[in-house]
Amino acid sequence: MKRSVSLLASTAVMALAAVVAQASVSVGQSAPDFQVKDTSGKEQSLAAYKGKYVVLEWVNPDCPFVKKHYDSANMQSTQKAAEAKGVVWLSVASGDTSGANLASWVKEKKATPTATLLDGDGKVGKAYGARTTPHMYVINPEGKLVYAGAIDSKATANKADIQGATNYVTAALTESMAGKAVSKATTEPYGCSVKY
Repeated sequence: MKRSVSLLASTAVMALAAVVAQASVSVGQSAPDFQVKDTSGKEQSLAAYKGKYVVLEWVNPDCPFVKKHYDSANMQSTQKAAEAKGVVWLSVASGDTSGANLASWVKEKKATPTATLLDGDGKVGKAYGARTTPHMYVINPEGKLVYAGAIDSKATANKADIQGATNYVTAALTESMAGKAVSKATTEPYGCSVKY
């Protein structure tokens, strides 16, 4: 009996540890700060952008869902439109990443993130609960998460599906910047799983 109780207690502790390890922030909560290097070797933190809107985009160049948005230039046009409004755009690569390869890919795709972050140990991704590439987050100037989920409403890897899709990130920025509550503050992200 003692062994059963001990085994049950050990299982409960391991389950709790797994939940804590995959902790994530919810819309309306303060976004977790982080300190991580970008592809140029510069230390980046969320706190450095306090007072600005920030978009976090989880990225993996090999993912067909990421390719959908980059090969069509959809992600780049979304980045440029956001940045024209003063938004900071941080692309995040969690897991095993090569900074040189990622920087080369960003340049080749003519992407314009403010910085591309190398989250090799996955701490940033786990703090946010990032599950897919792409997985998108919008943070307001007060540091609160106002959107979390998919880039758009068409959960496919087909570039033709971009036309007619609702871009959730653009909608969240537009509504939040107008002082309105984000009407779709949480959506189901789609894409390739983040490899922690």
